[in-house]
Amino acid sequence: MDRPAAAPAPEQDRRAAPGHRATFGRCLRLFRAFRREGTDPEYFYGLLARDTAAQLGSYTSLDGATVIDVGTGLGQFARALEAAGARCTGIDHDIKELTALGPPAPNTLVASALALPFRTGSADVCFSSNVLEHVPDSWGMAGEMVRVTRPGGLVFLSFTNWLSPWGGHETSPWHYLGGERAARRYERRTGRPPRNRYGESLYPVSVAAALAWARGNADVEVVAALPRYLPRWAAVIVRVPGLREIATWNLLLVLRKKSA
Repeated sequence: MDRPAAAPAPEQDRRAAPGHRATFGRCLRLFRAFRREGTDPEYFYGLLARDTAAQLGSYTSLDGATVIDVGTGLGQFARALEAAGARCTGIDHDIKELTALGPPAPNTLVASALALPFRTGSADVCFSSNVLEHVPDSWGMAGEMVRVTRPGGLVFLSFTNWLSPWGGHETSPWHYLGGERAARRYERRTGRPPRNRYGESLYPVSVAAALAWARGNADVEVVAALPRYLPRWAAVIVRVPGLREIATWNLLLVLRKKSA
């Protein structure tokens, strides 16, 4: 993970990469696929992973880039990033996640997102998709992602914000009445506790807190802050307090590590 890479050309920062267009049609495809998450997770996560790799590629070249995938799980995102030319190392704290479909993928480590086992400045890109809301110290994890990214490199961080319609994950939309109440209702209805248990493996993270952390972090500049799944023009939602907590659905932060 120690190989430095050339910084991307400045004009690449905000230009759409070939193969990725944040259109309304793309939004519909993602939400239709989302309905199949429970019945056909391989289809949903495969589509999302390919879309995400293309989205990341709109901010920096992945060809030969060293990428750390924080919370890699079954490795769908890592595989999509490698297919785009990256050299990816995935970490996850749960060995059960890594081995759910068989032996873990190569270059996969069991480690905590709060203490990433990499040298400072060792990655071109530090990537995480929908993990932040499952970590008790959200900004500790985000700080670790910044630490391991080299100056000029990117942090690509997305999460499902608590007040979005899917903020309670499988307990949604009852999380609007409280996380504990939603978890109890789910258990009464299904006979089993939710996998994403409020206060244990699911934590309320807001768009406002994420923006405050990113803008207040002297080590990074904010390249983009936008609703990950929505059309590009919907980025204006993030500027509106209150509305952004509900309408964003999933916030994407793209941060560039500043030089020392």
